[in-house]
Amino acid sequence: MFAIIKTGGKQYKVAKDDVITVEKLAGEAGSEVTLDEVLMIAGEADVAIGAPCVDGARVNACIVEQTRGRKIIVFKKKRRKNYRRRNGHRQDVTVLRITDIAPAKTAKAAPEKAPAKAKPATKKAPAKATKAPTPKAKAAPAGEPAAKKKATDKPAAKKTAAKTAAAKKPAAKKSKIKTTPAKGKETS
Repeated sequence: MFAIIKTGGKQYKVAKDDVITVEKLAGEAGSEVTLDEVLMIAGEADVAIGAPCVDGARVNACIVEQTRGRKIIVFKKKRRKNYRRRNGHRQDVTVLRITDIAPAKTAKAAPEKAPAKAKPATKKAPAKATKAPTPKAKAAPAGEPAAKKKATDKPAAKKTAAKTAAAKKPAAKKSKIKTTPAKGKETS
């Protein structure tokens, strides 16, 4: 089982007994810390993804030590101005050992709601059956001409295709134009 947690503006993938280095957290060495911002928990069979966090899930960790990270050199320079500054920086960090991953408890009320939603759907099914005959009643009201059959549409399409073919004329052939050569040379 593993979890993805968020702390100090960063995300970490952790499992039980992992040792990770995170941004400084309050507490002494040896004290327990609970991380509530769990973005995802994956077990052997199921996966829980939060939006943005998994409700009720938490990761327990023990603080191993409060220390400082490696030195980072900050170098500033402006060319041709004789300006150079060199500074170092060490960030305070906390080393954690993950002791437990507690997944969210599944609510049993959710499966009970699913059959309740299915009952209104069965009530709506007969209402749809009564609406089906209504398009037949609109077929041909009195006083209006009947719609043309599809069989008559097909020959009309063929006639229009024949007309468009007759309307097209072959393109005229391009004539070759002789170009005049440079001065002093005659063409034969």
